[in-house]
Amino acid sequence: MSRWLMVGLSTLLFTGCNVVSTCDDAGGGIRLFGKDQVEQKLEIGVKEYEEGNYVSSTNALVDVLAAKTASRAQRIRANKYLAFISCISAHEKSCREYFKNILEINPDFNLSAAESGHPIWGPVFKNVKEKFDK
Repeated sequence: MSRWLMVGLSTLLFTGCNVVSTCDDAGGGIRLFGKDQVEQKLEIGVKEYEEGNYVSSTNALVDVLAAKTASRAQRIRANKYLAFISCISAHEKSCREYFKNILEINPDFNLSAAESGHPIWGPVFKNVKEKFDK
C-alpha cells in the first residue's frame, strides 16, 4: 500500500503537480486538494468588492463567468456581485441584466433580507424579479 502511495506522489512531483493546488495540464488540471481556479477567482472578486476595489473585483468576477467549469452557484454569486457593482456605479441597465442572469439560472433565487433592503439594488432586484415571474 505505501509503495503505491509513494509511486503516486512521485508521479505527481515529476508531472509538475503539487498537492495543495491543481495540475496544469492545459485541460483544466486535476484538482487534488484546495480550491480550483474558478473558486479562487470568485473569492478574490468578493474580497475586492468588500474592500471597495470594484475594477479588480469586476475583472475577477467576469473571469468566473467566462470559465466553462463555473458551477451554477458560482455563476449566481458572480452575477450577484456584478449586479451590486453595476447598481452602485449607476449602471442600472447592467445591474438589471446581471439580476436577470441569476434568475435564468435559478428562478427561485432571492436576495437575503439585508441585501434586498439595500436602497440602491434592492428595488432594482425586486422589479426584475416581478417582471421575470410574469
